[in-house]
Amino acid sequence: MAFNVALYQPSGNIWAMTERGSKSLVRSSESLWVGNSGLGWSNGGLDLEFEETALPWPGHRLMPRRFTGRIRLEPEFLHLKPFELDADGRHVWWPLVPQARLKVECDLLPGGGWEGEAYHDLNFGSRPLESDFTSWDWARGRAQGEKTFVLYDAKMRNGDKRTLGLSFSAGRDAEAIELPPRRSLPRGAWGIRGNIHCEEAAKPRRSRRLEDTPFYTRSLVETTLGGERVKMVHETLDCTRLANPFVRMMLPFRMPRNTRS
Repeated sequence: MAFNVALYQPSGNIWAMTERGSKSLVRSSESLWVGNSGLGWSNGGLDLEFEETALPWPGHRLMPRRFTGRIRLEPEFLHLKPFELDADGRHVWWPLVPQARLKVECDLLPGGGWEGEAYHDLNFGSRPLESDFTSWDWARGRAQGEKTFVLYDAKMRNGDKRTLGLSFSAGRDAEAIELPPRRSLPRGAWGIRGNIHCEEAAKPRRSRRLEDTPFYTRSLVETTLGGERVKMVHETLDCTRLANPFVRMMLPFRMPRNTRS
């Protein structure tokens, strides 16, 4: 088990994900802790505290460095209905907080932190992702008129496809939106090519690459939906790559293990 912290800034990203043993886990109906990092609901919001080690990485830092911080997420509204991603209900996605306000405090951030908009979801299931998926693309962005768009395109190993285009706003159920065709994004350094829905008269644009790994990419992308230009966080997961034994051997370089705590 692990507590992943990823903070992005122009001067260098802060990324930590240390796998820990079962004795480091403490959980209750209101909170979950892994080592010195944890989260829990209080006073109508989600509080996260972390004490982790930022890993060395080219262009970011030469040596490991401890860092601490906290995050306060205050929902603007909740969405209480999860979505099944496969026909058998083995994999579930729950956009619990489509829109929120966020305050981040961290001793490695300039000025000590920042405030802005946020989003919170959950994925869970009864089988490993690579057992049933070959890949998926996901994107989320805040549109005009206080709406949030979420796009989900999953490809299953049995050949099925699951496409979701949803609009969230306060006081209303999630609404399906008509989606334009999928358009290709530039390949990452490891060859992962993502896709995103975009109207034919426009082109999607990757404005910043946040993560680029052998099986996963995360980027800031601009696309056009319903005639509106929308800035979105976009993710691509290649589950075939994830299951590759060579890729599995590389994971400890980004996910070190500490089973003693």
